[in-house]
Amino acid sequence: MTDDRLPAEYLSPLAALVDEVLADVGYEVAVATDTINDAIPGYGGLFDPTTSSDKLRTALESLLESGLSRPPTPEPAGDAFILYVDGSSRGNPGPAGAGAVIMDATEEPLARLGRPVGSRAGNNTAEYVALQLGLSELLARYEPRSLEVRIDSMTVIRDVWGSEDPTESGVEAYSRAVAAALSNVPEHRYTHLADSDPNPADALATVGSDIAALGPG
Repeated sequence: MTDDRLPAEYLSPLAALVDEVLADVGYEVAVATDTINDAIPGYGGLFDPTTSSDKLRTALESLLESGLSRPPTPEPAGDAFILYVDGSSRGNPGPAGAGAVIMDATEEPLARLGRPVGSRAGNNTAEYVALQLGLSELLARYEPRSLEVRIDSMTVIRDVWGSEDPTESGVEAYSRAVAAALSNVPEHRYTHLADSDPNPADALATVGSDIAALGPG
């Protein structure tokens, strides 16, 4: 499945460059972070206060010019998968990020994904982007027969698995992308996560919001 590089929310030039690096490595957060940190000369890293915008921009541009590749795709236990998703927005709207964790049926993590959503995006938008991100990468890597999506957003659940139209203006493109992706999965269902339930995608969404807060670059 082709990733249409959703969303189109505003990101600072620095955050947009980080998002390009993430896209080139399949949105694997740890891989992108390690790669960026290795490219920054001297002490410091992507989120280190000592890293200047100029130094970070130079490192990111160098990485993109040199070319990056996706890490190897782990072999799953079968064709049934679990997808954890979460979105995070500071201020709602504010710097927002999306996270997703792909697991096989044994709950072995296969991919830990994250990306910035926008510098002033709402939480619902971030939740849609998280689901789109996870589905897009799942279909790019595997051929799922069945999928359980574990998600805490009732807004997205009602839209995707119910009969309601999107309840927040501006998420229609994400909703259509999610519907198109799920049409390629023969069996899919959701599990609603309570706030107290563990969600490994939460930390990845937080990293995405950290990236969205970068600027101006």
